[in-house]
Amino acid sequence: MHGRLKVKTSEEQAEAKRLEREQKLKLYKSATQTVFQKRQAGELDESVLELTSQILGANPDFATLWNCRREVLQRLESQKSPEELAALVKAELGFLESCLRVNPKSYGTWHHRCWLLSRLPEPNWARELELCARFLEVDERNFHCWDYRRFVAAQAAVPPAEELAFTDSLIVRNFSNYSSWHYRSCLLPQLHPQPDSGPQGRLPEDVLLKELELVQNAFFTDPNDQSAWFYHRWLLGRADPQDALHCLHVSRDDACLTVSFSRPVLVDSRTVTLLLIIDESPLPVEWRTPDGRNRPGHVWATKRAGAETQPQMSSSSGDDREARLQERTLGIRCELTMEKSTVLQSELTSCKELQELEPENKWCLLTIILLMRALDPLLYEKETLQYFQTLKAVDPMRAAYLDDLRSKFLLENSVLKMEYAEVRVLYLSNKDLTVLCHLEQLLLVTHLDLSHNRLRALPPALAALRCLEVLQASDNAIESLDGVTNLPRLQELLLCNNCLQQPAALQPVASCPKLVLLNLRGNPLCQTVGTLEHLAELLPSVSSILT
Repeated sequence: MHGRLKVKTSEEQAEAKRLEREQKLKLYKSATQTVFQKRQAGELDESVLELTSQILGANPDFATLWNCRREVLQRLESQKSPEELAALVKAELGFLESCLRVNPKSYGTWHHRCWLLSRLPEPNWARELELCARFLEVDERNFHCWDYRRFVAAQAAVPPAEELAFTDSLIVRNFSNYSSWHYRSCLLPQLHPQPDSGPQGRLPEDVLLKELELVQNAFFTDPNDQSAWFYHRWLLGRADPQDALHCLHVSRDDACLTVSFSRPVLVDSRTVTLLLIIDESPLPVEWRTPDGRNRPGHVWATKRAGAETQPQMSSSSGDDREARLQERTLGIRCELTMEKSTVLQSELTSCKELQELEPENKWCLLTIILLMRALDPLLYEKETLQYFQTLKAVDPMRAAYLDDLRSKFLLENSVLKMEYAEVRVLYLSNKDLTVLCHLEQLLLVTHLDLSHNRLRALPPALAALRCLEVLQASDNAIESLDGVTNLPRLQELLLCNNCLQQPAALQPVASCPKLVLLNLRGNPLCQTVGTLEHLAELLPSVSSILT
């Protein structure tokens, strides 16, 4: 038996590892405590650098210790000679690189490197670009390294064309690279800026076609990788809506002027971002959102204009009590140029070809839906709904999201049809809606039918409907009426067969001054004794409450 090596049992190995971990933890805690004591005593010297090196070398994610190192380095800057300081910085950069090898995705390490390089009079940016290339060679999807590379490229004034070529090399190696695709979306607008007079946010057609070819190669190669699909959506959908006045409404009866914008704005009286000018003179007024929250919104109103100035505006309806001006369909659908339409049609054809090969690819199905929406939402409405059914079957975990997206598209279509017909009545019943959106587009609607859907709430944005007189929302699953507030013209509210549990849920309705009819039949609250009396007390101005 002599001369044979004794093999440790699993129990002995586990005990040895436990003892080793305990010893490391003891040293770790001791070093950390010493660092904190020295910091509290103001002893920020090179011994703190040594102690923090021991800890951060094993755990680079200890953010407080990186702060300690920065405090020490700042103090040593005034104490060291230029040669000593250069040696200290060189050692610090080497230490940082060793920490990145321990954890290449350490937030604190990359941030500390940014801080250190920013303080150097002549940093070696070429070396930093090479460092990024090495780490991206190991993991081309390390977004921490990508962030640092963007910082270095900006500091070194690297031409965007060179950085774009760098993304080419990594995308060709691996299409599944969110960071590289994203970097392209930052670089292309820099390489191809649009003139002030041109369409903002668009790429030249030859560049767009080249990018589409690249991204098509990606999703035809791996249709299930989502990074290329997101970049594809960016290519086809980019272009910020222009700030514009969508609708202006003046009501002399309510002494109120209401404006609707193409996108949310914040009106702040201290900065005067929205001026009301009458007879070439600015009028001081107080703007507010219809829901009273005064946060960035599409719709803002003021009550002083009509009462004090009586602006002379003609109404197309011949009604002297109100005037309105509306730009049709702004914000729902943008008119396409011939070039853009051709590109979208080509992409739709390509995606349908891929869908034949990959019938259950959810990214392809969703892209087809979005392309048809962009081309002609009314023409493709029936086909879009069929694709939604297929997509829900393929991706049941996102059924609720898809229901909401389908509801959004159906509402957009209904608004388009209403505006083309130049009417102020909107019928949305029996459409299986789960959510309401684009309510800021309905400023002039007088009758809204939301009955027989799957709505669970009437959202605060409903307060934007300043002309609404009749609201039908029966046969849903409504539990909240937060949106039925401050509607100045609402007269009839039909809420039969919903899920309203308590009379208190009707509190927002009390802010509607002209409401005369409220139908609550079929709601759970109707089964409670004394509900009618409670509602009569809560809503004294409503002459007819049906329970």
